[in-house]
Amino acid sequence: MNKMIVTDNLGKEYQDLVALEGLSLQIPRGEIFGLLGPNGAGKTTTIKILTTLARPTRGTARIQDFDVVRQPLQVKGLLGVCPQEINLDKELTAYENLWIYGRLYRVSGLKKRIQELLDFGDLSGRAHHLVKGFSGGMQRRLLILRALISRPQVLFLDEPTVGLDPQVRRQLWSLIRQLKLEGITIVLTTHYIEEAEMLCDRVGILNRGRLISLDTPATLVARLGGYVVESTHNGKREYHLAKDKTAAYSCAQTENCEVIIRQVNLEDVFIQLTGERLTQ
Repeated sequence: MNKMIVTDNLGKEYQDLVALEGLSLQIPRGEIFGLLGPNGAGKTTTIKILTTLARPTRGTARIQDFDVVRQPLQVKGLLGVCPQEINLDKELTAYENLWIYGRLYRVSGLKKRIQELLDFGDLSGRAHHLVKGFSGGMQRRLLILRALISRPQVLFLDEPTVGLDPQVRRQLWSLIRQLKLEGITIVLTTHYIEEAEMLCDRVGILNRGRLISLDTPATLVARLGGYVVESTHNGKREYHLAKDKTAAYSCAQTENCEVIIRQVNLEDVFIQLTGERLTQ
């Protein structure tokens, strides 16, 4: 396996707070890897360490054999980062936003690179329009394109589709899948469980700074298995696991309200492991 990202016993403490403890990962080149977890689980800390914005208290992290602490410049040269916050300069055009970042990264053949990205993101027709007139989906696309300006080998996407309607979200999913086909390694954080199921080759679930589960979405779901009976009591949604359809029907018949029977999904796995529901 051609490993792009490797962490070994990675830990981070802030005074008395243990934000990350004993994180060991191996992410191969070209994988879409999802980091899931409730708020405060350690996702942001992990991303900050991997992108050289925070120093670990213990352990090591390497990206393509470069140590994130001892060789930060080499690491930064491999990365593209797309933040959750839309921090584009909205008083500039799409082209100008990409131009500024391209100059900062000293990208060779910048004009050609910008045109390639605008074509890839289907924004060529809006290249010279002010970003403040763009829809949320167009701004998200431009944010990803900006992160790609330096031709990164690893792309960090922090909640890339937050706040978008389902149709626009799926358009961005297609864009992300295309990046995987081009061999880019992607680390994705998301609170949309369907997004993790649809995009990620593997997911790591963090809780209270620890990695508590790591596998493909399909394997995690199969491991829990069975069906879920959903019911509502006094306005509160309740969920009951059942090992098969027969057990699910038996459970449903004990309820004095409308119920839904469905197969287990990744969110059920998440709740079972963490005791919490992902908030959107």
